[in-house]
Amino acid sequence: MKNLDGLEELIRTIPDYPKPGIMFRDITTLLADPIGLKKAIKGMAKPFEDGKVDAVAGIEARGFILGGAIADRLECGFIPIRKKGKLPWKTIGQEYTLEYGVDVIEIHEDAVEPGSRVLIVDDLIATGGTAEAAVKLIRRSGGNVVGATFIVDLPDLGGMQRLDALGIPRHALIAFGGH
Repeated sequence: MKNLDGLEELIRTIPDYPKPGIMFRDITTLLADPIGLKKAIKGMAKPFEDGKVDAVAGIEARGFILGGAIADRLECGFIPIRKKGKLPWKTIGQEYTLEYGVDVIEIHEDAVEPGSRVLIVDDLIATGGTAEAAVKLIRRSGGNVVGATFIVDLPDLGGMQRLDALGIPRHALIAFGGH
């Protein structure tokens, strides 16, 4: 992508967090930089500007920050995807596997209009479990997932391939090798 020079340097790497051997990619430093944030939002939205997007679905919590800005840029609505028990209305949920167990994400049962075109947004894709669960949740709600966009891809963990297997166009601004 053009004009994304410098974004990688705005992402802080924290060794051995949350456990030994993990290189945690912290985007809060990018979010704090006004030029970097603007470049990231523009870069994440660009592949989807020409297609019709009815709603952006942002995955808690950084996907809210990025997704709201991308929804504004694409002139569409925003759907929050939250962890179980955080939404105040009737919800539907989707389980996904974590390294040591199972978790659930939810949306309001009336969040997705049947047939609407939804773009999924999050800050980072690693193994792809949460993104895959978001795709399944939107589809179960009657929506069509037009794509998924991220700032960071950790390609060694295979998350993008999980989206490929679901037929989802995907986009990331930066790839970091390793975990």
